[in-house]
Amino acid sequence: MSLEVTGKLLVKYDTQQVNDKFKKREFVVELAEEINGNVYTNFAKLQLVQTKCEIIDRFNVGDLVKVSFNIKGNSYVDKRDGATKYITNLDAWRVEAGNAAAPMTQGQQQAPQYGGAPAGNAGYNNAPAYNNAPQQTVDDLPF
Repeated sequence: MSLEVTGKLLVKYDTQQVNDKFKKREFVVELAEEINGNVYTNFAKLQLVQTKCEIIDRFNVGDLVKVSFNIKGNSYVDKRDGATKYITNLDAWRVEAGNAAAPMTQGQQQAPQYGGAPAGNAGYNNAPAYNNAPQQTVDDLPF
C-alpha cells in the first residue's frame, strides 16, 4: 500500500550505515491537518533506505515536499524479557516538491497544504498545536 503526505521538511539527518548491507537516512516532515476549523500540527519521521538515501539532498529544510511512502513493520523477541515487540517504519520511496494543485489518487492520504488555513485564522504557523476545548455535541439520545 502506497501513501502520500505533503508537508514542510523540518529536519534531515545524516545517512547511517547500520551494517555492511544496510544504510538508512531519516528525515522529519511537519504536517498540518484541519479538523473542525482548527489546524493541528503533526510530525512524521520517515526513512529512506539503501540507494534512496540521497533523494532528500536536493531539498532544503523549510521546503514544501510531497513524500510517497510505504508502511513497513517487523516483530522481534526482546532478549531481556522475552516479550514480543513491534517496530513500524515509514519507508519513503519518492520525494518531490510539494504542489497544492496535485490531484490525489485512490489510496493516497494528503495533509492540507500550508497556507490553506480557514478564513479568519492567522495562518499555519500561528495555529494551535491542539484544541483543549470540549467538543460540543447534540444530545439526541432518548433517555
